[in-house]
Amino acid sequence: MAAPISKLQQVKLLSGPSPITPEQQYWKSFKSSQNVPSQSPVTHISFPPPPSNPLAPSANDYFAVTTGTRVQIFSIRTRKLVKTITRFSDIAHSGEIRKDGRVMVAGDETGKIQVFDVNSRAILKTWEDHKQPVWTVKFSPTELTTLMSASDDRTVRLWDLPSQESTTTFVGHADYVRSGSFLPGTMSHMIVTGSYDETVRLWDPRVPNRAAMIFKHAAPVEFVLPMPSGTTVLASADNQISVLDLVAGKPLQILKNHQKTVTSLCLASNGTRLVSGGLDGHVKVFETTGWNVVSGSKYRSPVLAVNVISSGSSHEDKHLVVGMQSGILSIRTRLSGQQKVKERERAKEMQALIEGTLDDYDKLANKKKRSRGVEKRLRGMNFMGEGADVIIEGNEQKRKVGATWENDLRQGRYVQALDYVLDQNVSANTVLTLLTALRHRSAMRAALQGRDERTVQPIFRWVIKHITDPRYMSICVDAALLLLDIYSEHLGGSAELENTVKLLHRRVRTEVERSQQACQTSGMLEMLMVKMP
Repeated sequence: MAAPISKLQQVKLLSGPSPITPEQQYWKSFKSSQNVPSQSPVTHISFPPPPSNPLAPSANDYFAVTTGTRVQIFSIRTRKLVKTITRFSDIAHSGEIRKDGRVMVAGDETGKIQVFDVNSRAILKTWEDHKQPVWTVKFSPTELTTLMSASDDRTVRLWDLPSQESTTTFVGHADYVRSGSFLPGTMSHMIVTGSYDETVRLWDPRVPNRAAMIFKHAAPVEFVLPMPSGTTVLASADNQISVLDLVAGKPLQILKNHQKTVTSLCLASNGTRLVSGGLDGHVKVFETTGWNVVSGSKYRSPVLAVNVISSGSSHEDKHLVVGMQSGILSIRTRLSGQQKVKERERAKEMQALIEGTLDDYDKLANKKKRSRGVEKRLRGMNFMGEGADVIIEGNEQKRKVGATWENDLRQGRYVQALDYVLDQNVSANTVLTLLTALRHRSAMRAALQGRDERTVQPIFRWVIKHITDPRYMSICVDAALLLLDIYSEHLGGSAELENTVKLLHRRVRTEVERSQQACQTSGMLEMLMVKMP
């Protein structure tokens, strides 16, 4: 009785670099970068929250950037600077635009709060009840005339636009109050604040002299951010972000992914992602289910402010805006749809111009245009006739990749096995497995010889592509030596084969030069290590 045929085991390679996840690819798609310089650090980036109805378009086309003694207003659609408000007597803080895009409010170092008309930049209201710098001002998410403020004088105040004084004063913090916000939804009358007294406090306007809930931290609280549910609040203290459950009255989780103080938090992707920025220059993205880091990027200066600007009826992420201590405002835009296609074509055209192959590029582009026109016409036609294949969906059988070449290998049809894996565009690991099996059977020469100019090219291309990878180098060197031994006498009669061998030569020479440089660097480091005490 014949022994059963077992499946050929795949060659196991050492793990290479981690693949880019779809989430990382998404955040890397914010590419169209624009850097706006300023003389002062960028301390705040404001973007009004989208409407409670997800299908309702936003009435606002602006986002505000606070830097030094000015608030700059940019267009979401064009990213251009639209207006600059400079009517401050000292450093401005927390310039915030109301959700209708018509009114803006900001505090400053003197304790003054000013309300501006966005279109005319006229001052509509000025309050001076605070006696120390006002760091945070926020409009109510539900009432257009209500706003709150937090100050270094340890108080938090509620304001009504028609009134001349604050309507409610919350007292209880023992140090500077640097951040605060209204809760969303049905809890919009409640306020949450963070202070340098290392606490996060929840306030009810009906009891302004006593906080409804207090969360103690181990460091000054820099930023607080309510989640859309209204039952969870995020707070940054030092290099940690705490997830606070208002229903249970306790922290759910503490995120420790930053190395230095976390200065800014914002939500993205309709509340399913948290984006944080810190003095370590990192911007990190967390998913809000398990609070795992899904992406991140590094900036050249400490990050003081970060915000993700959404647009459109579905409120998709449009701009990733980051403000830095160096005064640089970075605006990265995510291209979508036809914009991506145009950007890729523009990059290819520029590359062809640099390489001097612009004529070839134009010919290829015209050919693609013609083929797309033919495909469009064919799609409008309905072909029916004899010999048409009818396949019932769900009943078609999938052909097992690898079964054909494994059978050819067992039957001694080495040429057919190698041609199959190269023609079917299978994984490089499968080709490596076959070549390793051929080497063990001393059949690699039999699989490579007797080929013409057309059938030998795929083998050369595979070797050239992978010969610099340490995991493939051994088998590629063996295959390259056999190819040169077999086909060197034919080089003079084939220009295409000669060019392929030259390309292999350049590839190997470049790798040898890199190895020599690495050896020289290693020797220099060894000498330095010997001299060090």
